[in-house]
Amino acid sequence: MNIEFVARNYEISEKLKDLTFQKLSKIDKYFDDDNTRAKVSFKKQANTCTLEVMLDFCGKFVRATADSDNFYENLDVVLKKIEGQIRKHRTKFDQHNKNYAFNDESLYDVGRKEETKKSSLVKEKKFILTPMTTKEAIDEMELLGHSFYVFLDAKTQQINVLYKRADGDLGLIEPEIEK
Repeated sequence: MNIEFVARNYEISEKLKDLTFQKLSKIDKYFDDDNTRAKVSFKKQANTCTLEVMLDFCGKFVRATADSDNFYENLDVVLKKIEGQIRKHRTKFDQHNKNYAFNDESLYDVGRKEETKKSSLVKEKKFILTPMTTKEAIDEMELLGHSFYVFLDAKTQQINVLYKRADGDLGLIEPEIEK
């Protein structure tokens, strides 16, 4: 597993890095090859320590976060969440792996570019859109744990937005071109 460490307002100690690597390597048992990447973010704001772990396995993402006053406690909480999500979605990972067995590259190229301007734009993400059905987009949104998901509809070849409504149901935004 390839692990990338990101720190904001915090200096990561070697002890914490080693412990994180050691605990994340236990999750390797769920994945067959070395294509798994993990991005571990340590963020400190006032008295709150936020730890986020995002796993990328052949384009399938699993993400978990935890907040407390201690990164070591957060690590245990996040790893339980990640392991639970992996077990829950194991068949999806296996099926995806079989479908893309000869595909070396990840389906998504997720990159972050942060702006330091006065505007309210905090983060930019770029990723490759691959055609998928609405059902596949719902599954991806659940795996990520986000409240919305942008995808390319396989049928119409248009960019759609799937979002979680306040009542807990899902909504779909389909663009309509003005004529």
